[in-house]
Amino acid sequence: MTDELAPGLPRHLVAEVVARALEEDLGAAGDVTTSATIAATALAAADLVPRQEGVVAGLPVAAYVFETVGQGRLRVEFGAADGARVSAGEVLATVRGPVRDLLTAERTALNLLGHLSGIATLTRRWVDAVDGTGAQIRDTRKTLPGLRALEKYAVRCGGGVNHRMSLSDAALVKDNHVAAAGGVVAAFDLVRAAYPDLPLEIEVDTVAQAREVIEAGAQLVLLDNMSPADMRTVVALARGRARLEASGGLQLDNARAVAETGVDYLSVGALTHSAPQLDIGLDITAIETD
Repeated sequence: MTDELAPGLPRHLVAEVVARALEEDLGAAGDVTTSATIAATALAAADLVPRQEGVVAGLPVAAYVFETVGQGRLRVEFGAADGARVSAGEVLATVRGPVRDLLTAERTALNLLGHLSGIATLTRRWVDAVDGTGAQIRDTRKTLPGLRALEKYAVRCGGGVNHRMSLSDAALVKDNHVAAAGGVVAAFDLVRAAYPDLPLEIEVDTVAQAREVIEAGAQLVLLDNMSPADMRTVVALARGRARLEASGGLQLDNARAVAETGVDYLSVGALTHSAPQLDIGLDITAIETD
């Protein structure tokens, strides 16, 4: 058994999320409606079908839900792969087995699949908006508690790239750190001294601050709420010395203009905190009883 359901998607984290979600959905007595109305011998095939076009993410997660509920009785066959652009009505996967298991797992599977596909779909819109500029779309830590690994996986499915997964993966010096440390360079020096081998990014909001930290040796600088004109100035200062990330006030309609300043990344918290769910349904296509 592999440790990952998909590249960068640890099985144990998915198992934890699915276990909590099923516990929440099934309660103490399980699916009482289904157990009362569906014969234990009833078998069916059902398709996972999007009601709108988008980018799919989370098919292995949905399959894990069905496999967990079915305990080997449900079989999942994929008709699409995570990261694919899909059309309304396209069959993403077909699940076969007992109807009771299908219906009991349905909502948990669709909640996760729709949420992750929504993130992938929104991410792809941002990626398309900056296509050809060389800039990449980057996520943030503005994720739902407990779902970070899954949501950041969905960002990758949409063509984006991940920022740090946790506070210990990399250092990011922000305005409050700067205020507490007594200055932007002082904060940079303190973190570099304490964690010399850790990736370090530092936030600035003026060209002067950017010049200071670049001269101090910063290799990744976050430009917070800067105008495109100021960004272009910092791009010229940083060329060959530091990578730059734009953050704050970014919208789809100004993404390309920001990317064209020459920054390396656009930081977009909305990818995870504001992505609408992609509408996906489960359609039973055949049913039979022994």
